[in-house]
Amino acid sequence: MKIFLILFLSLILTSVSEAQIILVKNGKVTGRIVVDLQNKTDMQAASLLNLFVKKITGTTLPVISPAGKRVRGDLVIESHSDLKSSAIAEDGFSLTSNDSTFQVKGAKGLGSVYGVVTLLEDYIGVRYFAANNCTYTKSSEFVLPKGINRTENPSFQFRQTQAYGLSADSLYKIWHRLREPSEIFAGNYWVHTFDRILPSAKYGKEHPEYFSFINGMRRPGAASQWCLSNPEVFEIVSQKIDSIFKAHPDRKIISISQNDGNSTNCSCEKCKAIDDEEGGPSGSIIRFLNKLATRFPDKEFSTLAYLFSVAPPKLVKPLPNVNIMLCDIDCYREVSLSENPSGRTFMKNMEGWAKISDNIFVWDYGINFDNYICPFPNFHILQANMQLFKKNHATKHFSQIGGSKGGDFSELRSYVVAKLLWNVNCNVDSVIRMFLKGYYGNAAPFIYQYMKIQQGALLGSNIPLWIYDTPITHKNGMLNGSLMRRYRELFDDAEKAVSLDSTFLRRVWQQRLSIQYAELEIARTNGIEDVNRIKEELSLFQRRARSLGVSSLNERNNTIEEYCKLYLERNLPAARKSLANRCKVSYPLPPDKPYDKIADKALTDALLGGATFNESWIGWSGKDGEVIIDLGEVKEVGTVQSDFLHKLSAWILLPKSITCSTSLDNVNFNPMGKQEIGEDRSVEVKYVSVGVTSKEKIKARYIKVHIETLGVCPSWHYGVGYPAWFFMDEVWVY
Repeated sequence: MKIFLILFLSLILTSVSEAQIILVKNGKVTGRIVVDLQNKTDMQAASLLNLFVKKITGTTLPVISPAGKRVRGDLVIESHSDLKSSAIAEDGFSLTSNDSTFQVKGAKGLGSVYGVVTLLEDYIGVRYFAANNCTYTKSSEFVLPKGINRTENPSFQFRQTQAYGLSADSLYKIWHRLREPSEIFAGNYWVHTFDRILPSAKYGKEHPEYFSFINGMRRPGAASQWCLSNPEVFEIVSQKIDSIFKAHPDRKIISISQNDGNSTNCSCEKCKAIDDEEGGPSGSIIRFLNKLATRFPDKEFSTLAYLFSVAPPKLVKPLPNVNIMLCDIDCYREVSLSENPSGRTFMKNMEGWAKISDNIFVWDYGINFDNYICPFPNFHILQANMQLFKKNHATKHFSQIGGSKGGDFSELRSYVVAKLLWNVNCNVDSVIRMFLKGYYGNAAPFIYQYMKIQQGALLGSNIPLWIYDTPITHKNGMLNGSLMRRYRELFDDAEKAVSLDSTFLRRVWQQRLSIQYAELEIARTNGIEDVNRIKEELSLFQRRARSLGVSSLNERNNTIEEYCKLYLERNLPAARKSLANRCKVSYPLPPDKPYDKIADKALTDALLGGATFNESWIGWSGKDGEVIIDLGEVKEVGTVQSDFLHKLSAWILLPKSITCSTSLDNVNFNPMGKQEIGEDRSVEVKYVSVGVTSKEKIKARYIKVHIETLGVCPSWHYGVGYPAWFFMDEVWVY
């Protein structure tokens, strides 16, 4: 009986070993890597494989050239760029194994490298969750299964994200099969290139006719566009492009694309005639690009379909070597693009482009750019949107997810997006669950529940999710009081579950920053009564962010340290004791809609607006504003001060000046003083306090504040030639 059991077990063990290809056994090498030693890509794949063989087993496999007979335990890596009849596309690969050998085969691109990544990930269990965060199980063996026959091709030829791991860890980019524009675009000319190619600083003064005609005049500037009907512009641009390609002979694509800004296209007589015929400004752009594509038929030209140019032309069709970089910046994100009006408008435009082009590069936006760490529950729409992109001829895809450290689910978002860029049909929920378990340990169930509750609350609220949002938008929706209490409970449970593991605990703390930030933002709009509690919460938020190395608050370079300092200065009740608190306000020169809705209270309610202009701020566009504060009775006044928002990306600039005057009867006003306001070109979002102080105390009941507009946006600004906004909140009287 014992002999029978021994024989039986021996047969089982033999059959198991025969179902595997053993490369390392009991710490000893039994296999080899067979690779063309002259092929850089395949050698990179071999080095990557050996790197993890070393990490897992402590040893490495010998690397030999393909000459000679294959033997048991050989792992063959090879690429063939001429596999025209093969099912393997660029960057794709096949994995096959028989009784004794395992083969990784790639075609053009990095297919063999990505094949090794898949081998390590799916058959060895290596996981690369974030920058410098790779997990694997050490073992004395390294074995691969037999009977594998698998081919994979990427859903998108070019795959780009903003994961911070790209700059922090060189292996992260390879592992997640990502690319960067500098790798393919000549001279790194890849978006908003008009002013780089034809600098307004060089040509604008002598040749204003090269630049946009906007609202009655030529307006050269860094944010202005080209006069695309001007033949001299075409010739100068052609010469510049020729020189760029000659300087980068290994590159075949360049971006010839509009500067950042909306409605700044040329409306001169000739350009307007083209655009009227084509149904929009994309007509002039595509006709210009087609001329370039004809002059340089062996090159590819990418251009933006963005803001004013997002709609396709009616008549002209892009030539095959014209790439359309299509941007969905104006769309809301609470549901997929086919489910809300803004998304359906974009999809109509995308379908229009797809009818005339098979060469589309989608630029998608997937985070709150004004508040990186603000909750942004959009995981449920990522796959549906990417499938729509692929269906409509997108071959390249940039997912701009603002992947800074500390952003809302930054690591998870980067991970999921990378998986979808490779395979739009992957099981997203399985990917999320696997990531959460590996990255948060025993806290994963609580984090997953938090995500699902927040997602459901967003959908149930019917409040749009915007890429320039604020927590205030959702304080009666997914961030209401009851839900915030539930989120706190879930994070408390998550912290307890990993309290003995500092690595997992710090990751939970990092994600909790988003809720801490939302609580602080909402608190300032409700009137802060418990000052000490808010100070403690602000201090904890600041300490945690600092200890975790989280600094970025938004894409405009504002930091969490600055935010916390300003929060104390601006939002605590004891900070300011204004004579104007709760006083009545009237407007001889009223604000623009929809900001007039809160105008009767906003300037004297002691609640200050935040970095997003759509809460608490009062705005005027291209015209002066004037406010009268009724103090209710005669008081002694020495200083009048107000806050202005500076946010260039939203066309919100500082006004020219404020002038203050006082009155006893609201009829006869006496001048108090004027304060000029200097130009500010900094990209940071900031609050600028401007005041007037009299030499002596003035007895007054009514305070008039006149704000002088800048008029139109200057030449250096995105909105050159169009009315500039200024936004004001709170008038303090001392």
